[in-house]
Amino acid sequence: MNKISRNVLLMGAAATMLLSVTACGQDSTEPKAAKVKPPAVSVLPETSAAPSAAAAGQLAVRVDSKLKSVVTDGGGNTLYVFDKDAAKPGTSACDGDCATTWPPVPADATVSAGLNQDLLGSVTRSDGSKQLALAGKPLYRYAKDTKPGDINGQGVGGVWYASAPDGGKAGVPRPALGVLDSPKLGKILTDKDGKTLYLFTKDQPWPMKTACDAACLRKWTPSAPVTAEQAKAAGLDPKALFTFTTPDGTKQESFNCWPAYTFNGDEQPGQTNGQGVGGVWFAIKQDISVDRGKTVPAAKG
Repeated sequence: MNKISRNVLLMGAAATMLLSVTACGQDSTEPKAAKVKPPAVSVLPETSAAPSAAAAGQLAVRVDSKLKSVVTDGGGNTLYVFDKDAAKPGTSACDGDCATTWPPVPADATVSAGLNQDLLGSVTRSDGSKQLALAGKPLYRYAKDTKPGDINGQGVGGVWYASAPDGGKAGVPRPALGVLDSPKLGKILTDKDGKTLYLFTKDQPWPMKTACDAACLRKWTPSAPVTAEQAKAAGLDPKALFTFTTPDGTKQESFNCWPAYTFNGDEQPGQTNGQGVGGVWFAIKQDISVDRGKTVPAAKG
């Protein structure tokens, strides 16, 4: 073999080796590319978005040793209300990072005993989605509640509270005279325990006389008097108050001369089980005329 032929053979062999090395190099890098983890956004929705979008299921009332009656979702998770939502009723003030920490509850739920189905509603969020509301108060979960029964969100920032059965703040003292915003009945009066106040159309307004006898009083309890300042705080003209002395000497508050009662069948705040009973019992509305009983302040929605 001459020198030229030998050189050609050597060059061919070298080229073959070079191709082989290059191919091996490609083979070794391709698996590395295949092992690169996919972007985080492709997996996050499965783990972090699901809890915030979970349906509420059947709402229930849990009795907490400190907070008393607390609203939970179908999984036993505490639901919360946000004080700042009150500034613009019917909307949510919790967006962005706030909504990550406090996931809004979707507007799809039913209720169990202890809750008033009529109080369920919704608000429209800034992104157009519907959020569950109780008596007009948007409801949220708390990301740091990791198991049923947790109440880690209670009092956070002085603006977050577990929801009471009427959409109020659980564990917080109530006013002597309150107002429940019922989607069905409108704004109606409640006592210091959040129980609905009713009037009895068989009572006589002026001169005032009660028709609620001993049998009646086993189901209907006369409401305690309130002050003028407490009436003002509830949005009432103090002139609407008329303290009535019952036959047994009990002091009972009346509104526009109609004695007020609570119903023993209402076990939780927000319930209106006494509405329309016998066609003679009705919740007392907040908007009261003052004319010595001529206008009956009955909510008949």
